[in-house]
Amino acid sequence: MVNWQVGRKLQALIRTELSQLATISTSDRRWLMPFCAALASGLPLLVGAYFDHLNYGLVSSMGGLVFLYSPNTPLSHRMVTLMTSAFGLSACYALGLMSHFFPLVLVPVLTFIAIVVTMVCRFYVIGPPGSLFFIMSAAIGAYSPIEVEQVPLFVGLLTMGCLQACLIAFFYSLYVLRKQAPQPVQALPPATFDFVIFDSVVIGLFVGLSLVVAQALQLDRSYWVPVSCLAVIQGASLRAVWHKQVHRIVGTGVGLMLAWGLLTLPLDQWRVSLMMMALTFVIEILVVRNYGLAVIFITPMTIFLAEATRLGQGLPDALLQARLIDTVLGSVVGLIGGVCLHSPSFRELVGRQLRRLSR
Repeated sequence: MVNWQVGRKLQALIRTELSQLATISTSDRRWLMPFCAALASGLPLLVGAYFDHLNYGLVSSMGGLVFLYSPNTPLSHRMVTLMTSAFGLSACYALGLMSHFFPLVLVPVLTFIAIVVTMVCRFYVIGPPGSLFFIMSAAIGAYSPIEVEQVPLFVGLLTMGCLQACLIAFFYSLYVLRKQAPQPVQALPPATFDFVIFDSVVIGLFVGLSLVVAQALQLDRSYWVPVSCLAVIQGASLRAVWHKQVHRIVGTGVGLMLAWGLLTLPLDQWRVSLMMMALTFVIEILVVRNYGLAVIFITPMTIFLAEATRLGQGLPDALLQARLIDTVLGSVVGLIGGVCLHSPSFRELVGRQLRRLSR
């Protein structure tokens, strides 16, 4: 009798998860926004392919992700938000690059960045993608195989990508604001200790912990572990954290099969650039409708973004296996962090100590 009841509960849980994976939300996002996002991250790739320096184009392409922080507000507020985000992205990438030369401080630096950036995003109510791309740029920078004298060059390349994304966002905003009225700038809500400080510290510590576990397991170029952890742990509720973990793991598994198929194609710098632009376009259409579907395309895009210059130097199987392990490990740590974050007893115990330290 007990086994029958457990079986029924398990079947109900599986049905619930499958329905969540298959749910497509409605969205008023038009095609122009995904197109401009693809243009912001794709133009640097095309320029890099033209000059036979795709590695430079990939760095600037990360700066193009700033376009996604454009709020639906009046032009003045929109551009200030974008330029501030551009500065933050450049600063995070620079810190990540510099930590590459001091492996012992890599975990503290990434933890510090995750805490501070999450605090800022929560204090100023920065919507999705929130702190994700700031942490991703720092993590990729930390595992970039460059020389010390190349740090100013690479930081400058990413900053140039941010600037051209702001320029594209400016012209896009001029067009869009003629078609629809912007949302008024809302007054900032009162900053609470729990939401701004406590949550940010816990999130940052678990992001750092995920990297510690990855280093303990001696994973190669494990930049995707803290990114996966951050993506999962930021759910608004424990159930949202669980759903995000399931979406991310399942989506990554399917996405790796897509990435394997793409990697078997005859790729050159131009094809990689155009492929990444197409992937960005599809992601921005899907991400507001179904996160799991979007992750299917996010997986190959991030592989190309961080590994495009090393493609063709060996079998893709090892690369794809490493990304799957990174995603599962980061998602599991993120789930554990989410359980702690939404546990009343944990919040009471740790929050009391944190308040004492903050005083």
